[in-house]
Amino acid sequence: MSGTGSTTKVIGAMLVVASLAACGGSRNAGLVGGSLLNPQEIPLETYSAEQIFERGEYELNRKQAGEAAFYFSEIERLYPYSDWARRALIMQAFAYHRDQDYPNSRSSAQRFIDFYPDDDDAAYAQYLLALSYYDQIDEVGRDQGLTFQALQSLRTVIENYPDSEYAKSAILKFDLAFDHLAGKEMEIGRYYLKRDHYTAAINRFRVVVEDFQTTTHTAEALHRLVESYLSLGLTHEAQTAGAILGHNFQSTEWYEDSYKLLTGRGLEPAFFKDNWLAALYRQTIKGEWL
Repeated sequence: MSGTGSTTKVIGAMLVVASLAACGGSRNAGLVGGSLLNPQEIPLETYSAEQIFERGEYELNRKQAGEAAFYFSEIERLYPYSDWARRALIMQAFAYHRDQDYPNSRSSAQRFIDFYPDDDDAAYAQYLLALSYYDQIDEVGRDQGLTFQALQSLRTVIENYPDSEYAKSAILKFDLAFDHLAGKEMEIGRYYLKRDHYTAAINRFRVVVEDFQTTTHTAEALHRLVESYLSLGLTHEAQTAGAILGHNFQSTEWYEDSYKLLTGRGLEPAFFKDNWLAALYRQTIKGEWL
């Protein structure tokens, strides 16, 4: 009898392996901790939190992030007060993000921050939340609401977790997102400039030189101001913009182009006090910030 029983167990084990091989791509089949996890046949509730967690990791390893998020979320549902629920929640946020399901990633990350604000992984949760906005900033022409939200969330990482391993990356991404906003202002400004809407163009370029001075767009914005003001016959403003451009970006093509425009009108880059650029001149050249 004992030999028959052993044979039956071996055959049963072989059938389990065959079933797993046949159903490996399904949410409802997989090997976790040496046991078959198949909710179609056995309710998920019968498995431990650790087993379900391992299944989530298994799905991540085979690049099925959406499936992994499902299993991690089930731990939160079935074992809400366990330590596994805490671990599964941050993994859930990660899995959703990898699956590019950004709204659910944000929701999971925010719940982790709300429930476990003092946990070591709170910094990572905040970083994931910021990434869920940042990773959608892929085109200048998109709605800039995502960019503002990314900046706000990245700033939270930088300010609340300055010593974390994510702070340096958050600073870099903050600068890139900031540059992205300046790029949007430039795009709109150039649009108005091409259509001879000079006042509207000036308003956009002014935003760049006043609010986005540290970005890569400042030199071009100053040059476009020279263009716009010369087109309106406002020579003092054009000359002052040229003077600021020459002082800070003299080696750029933008200064060369502005210098040609000014000298072509018999003008030189020069500082005049009777315009809004005077304050910018004092700040960037004289260092007078007060």
